[in-house]
Order: sequence, then structure tokens, then C-alpha cells
Amino acid sequence: MVGSSIARALNQDKNIKILKTSSTELNLINQEEVTNFFNNNKIDEVYIAAAKVGGIYANNTYPAEFIYKNIMMTSNILNSCFESNISKVLYLGSSCIYPKHAEQPISEDMLLSGKLESTNEPYAIAKIAGIKMCESYNRQYNTDFRSVMPCNLYGKGDNYGEKESHVIPGLIRRFHEAKQNNYKSVFVWGSGKPKREFLYVDDLASACTHIMNLDKKNYQNLTNPMCSHINVGKGVDISIKDLSYIIAKIIGYKGEIKFDTSMPDGTMKKLINSNLIKNSGWVPSISIESGIKLAYKDFITSHRK
Repeated sequence: MVGSSIARALNQDKNIKILKTSSTELNLINQEEVTNFFNNNKIDEVYIAAAKVGGIYANNTYPAEFIYKNIMMTSNILNSCFESNISKVLYLGSSCIYPKHAEQPISEDMLLSGKLESTNEPYAIAKIAGIKMCESYNRQYNTDFRSVMPCNLYGKGDNYGEKESHVIPGLIRRFHEAKQNNYKSVFVWGSGKPKREFLYVDDLASACTHIMNLDKKNYQNLTNPMCSHINVGKGVDISIKDLSYIIAKIIGYKGEIKFDTSMPDGTMKKLINSNLIKNSGWVPSISIESGIKLAYKDFITSHRK
């Protein structure tokens, strides 16, 4: 989802040649394959969007896969970027890197200030390792490895799987199937009280290209060597309950919405402070309602295949 969106944004510049690869073409966990890929291609800039991702169920069920695969992919790519003298790299993380009880809205300097949310700790640790790898290479070798930490993402190309999906794609699938099958009610995991911040993936793509186009000195002025990542979000959050009703309305589901309190809520509130990137001249443009309409259209298209 993220990589495809960034590619679409970059394609607007006809002077840029994009080299894309998928997991079926290149095993990023295999160091030799990654090294050969960089040696066999002339590359100027790298956007690291590759990751093993999933919602609460997937994180709880496959913790070993989440920490191992994400650390290995990041390590192999960043070290190959260094050895190949790549001029600029952008590493994409996640807002789950922040402590469970971080002060809201969460600023970049809250990293490593407290305990992580247990349901996604392995994934968060892998993402933190990626940030610190970027910082470490910059400090030791004066590389230009940058990091952005987006809030919860959704949009075209999302994973709508029953057990692997995140909140919005999971709810889109659930309400769509309920409408198709005339279900009288739909269960949503958790109490519905937790609040989350959501960003449509094309907004993230515009933020990524914006950050990469900043002069190195300007980027360094926004950050510091030991806290070099930048948050990317909308600046507003919404409860899962309110989000559920918005999605149901857009899809046209008119049945009852019930909340399964036997399922975990995760962090009750997670709103990030995006002042750094906004002060640099970037702002999001897609509302939650418009974004969900676009996401549902994408679901319908992919669901028919």
C-alpha cells in the first residue's frame, strides 16, 4: 500500500525513474540477495516501505515473525544503502514506537521514555531499531538516512484480510459483508472507546516526497542526531466507535453495531504531534470521510478479483 502510493507520487516527475521490487522478486531477509540487488542496479535514493504489518490479532499471534522479519529487512537494506553510497534514504516507521502512556499529542522526543503497548511490542522494537540504525549510520559515516513515523494508515492497496487487516480495512470488509448478507448486527473488537489518528496513504506519500526534497541542512535543523525522526499525522483523532458508524454509513449498512469488550482495546489514545513537518510546509489534504470513500472503492475493486 505505502510503496505503491509513494511510486504514484514520484511518477508525477517524468525525470525520475522508479525501480520497484516485490517480496516475490527479492527476499529482503536474505542479505546476499539484497546485496546483489544493490550491486546490480544504479540507485540514487531509497524509500524503505517494506515491512511485515498487521493488526492486534496478527501482532499477538506472530510476535517472533514481526520482530525477526522487520529487523532483518531493515538491517539488510540500510547496510546495503551504506555500502552502495546511496545519496539519500527515507525509512518509514510507525507511531506504535511510542510508549503506551506517552503524553498526548506524542512528540518525537517521547521515544524510549516508557514501556510499549504489549500487543505490538515486537513490531515496535523492530521499528525503533530502524530509527536508531539510521541515526547511527548518520553519526558515524555522515550518511543522509531520514525517518518518518506516520500515524495509522489506510487507503488504496490496503490488506483487507479477515485476520491480518488493520482497523479501517477490517471494518470495511466486515460492514460490506454484513450488508451483502443482510446481517442484523456486526461485532467490532474492543469497547469502541480507544481513539486513533488516521492518515490516507496518499497524504503520507506527499509527506515522504516533501521530506526527501528538503535540503539536508534544513532536515538537520528540524531534528537532532539522537532524535532524527519526524512524525506524520493529521493532528486529530477519532474513537473506534465513531469511526465504525462513519464506515457503516458510507457502506450503507443499517444494522446494529455491537462492541465485543472481551477483545483487547490496545492503547486508549494515540495522537502524534506533527508540528515539525507542518512547520516545514506540509499539511494533509484528505478528510477521513473522503479517504474512507476512496478506500471502500478500492475494496470493491480488489474484492471482485
